[in-house]
Amino acid sequence: MSPAFPSGQEVPAGGPLADGQFGDASNPFGVYVHVPFCRVRCGYCDFNTYTATELGGGASQRDYATVAALEVQLAGQAMRAAGYPGRQVSTVFFGGGTPTLLPASDLVAMLDAIRQQWGIAPGAEVTTEANPDSVDLRYLQELAAGGFTRVSFGMQSAVPHVLATLERTHAPERIGPCVSWARQAGLDVSLDLIYGTPGESLADWRASVRAAIEAGPDHISAYALTVEPGTKLAAQVRRGAVGMPSADDQADKYELADDMLTAAGYCWYEISNWARTDDAADHRCLHNMAYWRGHDWWGVGPGAHSYLGGLSRGDDQDRRGLRWWNVKHPRAYAARVTAGLSPAAGLEWLDPAARELESMMLGIRLRAGMPVQDLPPSARAEIPALIAEGLIDGHAAIAGFLVLTRRGRLLADGVVTRLTRD
Repeated sequence: MSPAFPSGQEVPAGGPLADGQFGDASNPFGVYVHVPFCRVRCGYCDFNTYTATELGGGASQRDYATVAALEVQLAGQAMRAAGYPGRQVSTVFFGGGTPTLLPASDLVAMLDAIRQQWGIAPGAEVTTEANPDSVDLRYLQELAAGGFTRVSFGMQSAVPHVLATLERTHAPERIGPCVSWARQAGLDVSLDLIYGTPGESLADWRASVRAAIEAGPDHISAYALTVEPGTKLAAQVRRGAVGMPSADDQADKYELADDMLTAAGYCWYEISNWARTDDAADHRCLHNMAYWRGHDWWGVGPGAHSYLGGLSRGDDQDRRGLRWWNVKHPRAYAARVTAGLSPAAGLEWLDPAARELESMMLGIRLRAGMPVQDLPPSARAEIPALIAEGLIDGHAAIAGFLVLTRRGRLLADGVVTRLTRD
């Protein structure tokens, strides 16, 4: 949801699907719902979010669920008109922003709109992000009763001065009760952490990881803080008001988290994500797995991106991927949707070579790795050197899969560069 959206191609008058012809639609299908509202804009965040004082005139929180449900209806109509074979939704993810600033009944209403258009597959994963100070037991029980199965809390840190630097509004002691309430409601729980905040020591980070483990979630994500251009944090760094940690500091914190989480029974399945492994249940985030595996999804809301594969364009018989994105501002989004128009602002067609490249860039992030046979010859030629440098697991490569070592995870971008250069 970065403000730096691609320009793309012009969207046809009939919407992004007007020029596409559907081929094989066996790919699983998910839905992402972007809720762009936040109580406070965090200084490090560059997502497409707005506080209440920045909006109005057709873009209010009060009306948002109705507008988003209208887009879902338009999406269903467009897919049927394009001859899109019907598929039930296997994952739904409400992100933002802070979806739980809306009443629980609004989130359930948007989920109901998705259910009415496409159907929800048995055992589907339905997640919402939440700030720890935006929910209570009753709220989470209402979500669970409405069909939600999972909640992801933005914990970020357990250290007050780190939370203050990040401009997070919750108190560290709020995390334990939130996880307990979610458990009582019957929801799976994920906690998100951020490492590398200016002023965060290694001891601070150890305390945060320990607190997350002690809360007992099913899933933990740990992301390195990135200073995005145009954010308040970027301006502070530019002025010298705060300093950023070194790459070595961030690597130390990643390795510490991996050690602590592994010892506590969590297993990494994607570079920044660990899931509990103490029972037969799959606690990975299946919606994010769908992105990394190249599944299809429809993005609802201002600035939301969508992707459908297995399409041909006009007389072109090569199956391509179609990606598009909605207008960014909630007011423009609401105006288009309420007028019965597609909110899409731009699109791009991905040819087979581009799809292959994206598949490699995303697939290599997974613990399962990717089949060596799927790599182009130039990439396969790099494997012996990558093994010798300790970046690729040699035993996995012999078995036919490209799997990153922990050192490789730390240098994943460089590995991808090596594999994709001509």
